[in-house]
Amino acid sequence: MRLAAAEPGGRAARKPVLITGGAGFVGTNLADRLLRQGRRVRILDSLARPGSEANLRWLLAQHRARLQVEVADLRDGARLRAALSETGTVFHFAAQVAVTTSLENPEEDFAVNARGTLDLLEALRARGADTRLIFTSTNKVYGAIDDIDLTASGSRYMPRSELARRGIAESRALQFHSPYGCSKGTADQYVLDYARSYGLPTAVFRMSCIYGPHQNGTEDQGWLAHFMLRAADGQPITIYGDGKQVRDALFVEDLVEAFLIAERRLPEIAGEAFNIGGGPENTLSLLELIDRIAVLNGCRPPVAFGDWRVGDQRWYVSDIRKFSRLTGWRPQIGVNDGVRRLHAWLMASRGEAAPMRAAAQ
Repeated sequence: MRLAAAEPGGRAARKPVLITGGAGFVGTNLADRLLRQGRRVRILDSLARPGSEANLRWLLAQHRARLQVEVADLRDGARLRAALSETGTVFHFAAQVAVTTSLENPEEDFAVNARGTLDLLEALRARGADTRLIFTSTNKVYGAIDDIDLTASGSRYMPRSELARRGIAESRALQFHSPYGCSKGTADQYVLDYARSYGLPTAVFRMSCIYGPHQNGTEDQGWLAHFMLRAADGQPITIYGDGKQVRDALFVEDLVEAFLIAERRLPEIAGEAFNIGGGPENTLSLLELIDRIAVLNGCRPPVAFGDWRVGDQRWYVSDIRKFSRLTGWRPQIGVNDGVRRLHAWLMASRGEAAPMRAAAQ
């Protein structure tokens, strides 16, 4: 039975919700849920990420009357301040999301992820209002996690300790790896400190592997969708490392539920960071996903192997007990069902994307 997420009460529920990066995969799913609840949603998105224009077209077709769109970069101060006007809650998803891109251009990565987030926080502080902010950080703030003793068991890595049944908790020391880890980690800490230093009602989600409809997976981000799309095209899937890397996977509907609960619980949970993912009950290795794709497609996709990449974690599973204990939230969609749902959505939606930037103007 799905846990109901009540809307925030009072004036905040009547104000528009701003989603930065709202035409991305996660933003599209959250916007759709909010709009179906009858709430007003405002999206600020540069439409730079592949697939964002198609997502925005879909949202406009479904909800044009209640959806406001600002096609702009987060770093455009005037456009950002205009988008913040009268908002009650900000979900801050806009980001540079790829480790590889951050290695190629660390200055741009910092400008978007760290400086862009600081600009947003300063805009909120200048308003002197109680606008709520929920920020999506990443498990990369914990670094490579290479101090954990792992054993290779079949097609996956597993910790030798009790950690395998608990996952990584928020108490683990931060250790930023790669420019991406540094920029997101910097933003993460600024968001938390603005709650401490200025009393802003902010919270941080340190997210593991999120997947589901409207995900345009690439080699750098969204690996479940990327593997499925490569297999559907008959193209080889490149695995960096040996493929036994393990992640906990959270279906996007469960993530949206967590966002809505967190919104309602602010400012009670202000200044807190939460590890959010599928948890120990919903884990998957890269090789295991290949096996599942083979079953879904009726044939095994070709696989190539490359060198390990900077900061890659051989094993990461979220300990989600902190957020669960405070809110009662738990994932409802298991990884087996979720993988089937994503595969079905991708196969049904292939070939439907087309340029549409002008439609949002």
